[in-house]
Amino acid sequence: MNNKDIAAAAEQLWSAAETGQAITPLREQFAHFGADEAYAVQDINTERRLKAGGKLVGRKIGLTARAVQKQLGVDQPDFGMLFADMAYCDGEPIPWKVLMQPKVEAEVALVMEHDLPEPGITVAQLLRATAFALPALEIVGSRIANWDIRFVDTVADNASSSAFVLGNTPVKPQQLDLRLAGMVMERGGEPVSLGAGAACLGHPYNAAVWLANKMASLGRGLKAGDVVLTGALGPMVVVSPGDVVEARINGLGSVRAAFGDKA
Repeated sequence: MNNKDIAAAAEQLWSAAETGQAITPLREQFAHFGADEAYAVQDINTERRLKAGGKLVGRKIGLTARAVQKQLGVDQPDFGMLFADMAYCDGEPIPWKVLMQPKVEAEVALVMEHDLPEPGITVAQLLRATAFALPALEIVGSRIANWDIRFVDTVADNASSSAFVLGNTPVKPQQLDLRLAGMVMERGGEPVSLGAGAACLGHPYNAAVWLANKMASLGRGLKAGDVVLTGALGPMVVVSPGDVVEARINGLGSVRAAFGDKA
């Protein structure tokens, strides 16, 4: 896959996000489309978004469930970028027009207090560098038609990210046993997803350490103030216009995402 094809793939995803018209899976359009090429596509659109005035506020980790990794034929998670315009307050209506094929998953968010610029980061260093943890909802979406994705498709598509909501109850991570933290997510008051911290690579900190080292190895280490969405604690659920989704995570409290009506 040459640079021209990488640029063409990036342009397709950019256009899909702007028009709301999903595209054919990239893996079917371009030969030799591997992980390196997929991240190169993501990089192009990240830089384009930054040049357009976007502000990078963190990272998200995807594919943290072993079963999903096996399904997609990979042995590690992926990552995507979080921008300021993707962030919504607890209960603030999320405009339906900014979403494509949305689904919601409950996660633990970590907010960094110190930079982590160098590789070789341990769990102990991660905990010392973390200011607090919050309950979070990530709204994932796909610019690929019918969610027909494999690893390279989702990586190129910024790890299928769309928006996120953080709760308002910061807790010091040293006070938590997140591996055993239970999660229940309700849509319209009905339980739709159950899980626990152990579903996220065995522990949300495992995912965060992977990300911190990955970012440092790429010369883009996590910085103070960055938000890290560590990965789903349970199955994602489809949402519709007007839905309200609430997740409760033991020890962290609750967080709500409210979806606007379809325009």
